[in-house]
Amino acid sequence: MRAVRYTSFAFTAHLLEAGIDASIGTVGDALDNALMESQLGLYKTELIKPRKPWHGLPDVELATAEWVDWFNNQRLHTAIGTIPPHEHETNYYARHQPQPAAGANA
Repeated sequence: MRAVRYTSFAFTAHLLEAGIDASIGTVGDALDNALMESQLGLYKTELIKPRKPWHGLPDVELATAEWVDWFNNQRLHTAIGTIPPHEHETNYYARHQPQPAAGANA
């Protein structure tokens, strides 16, 4: 009997809004969970393996929080203009803010 998979509808909708075609609901598909597996691979290669041996869960949790901060706020990503992902996201939303209607009171 295969394991039952629970999938959040909201998560799936968010992926689709972001232009990511989720392969949710298929078994044995080469793209199944590819995005998460890729991210997990980076995490293990860049943080977990190089810094072992770990001395307990608190050490791993703190290092993970530091790595996530670096990954989102400091890492330069060449595909988005050699800027950190957080900066790219901030710029995106600044450009896509709804503009007030002409003559509208502020």
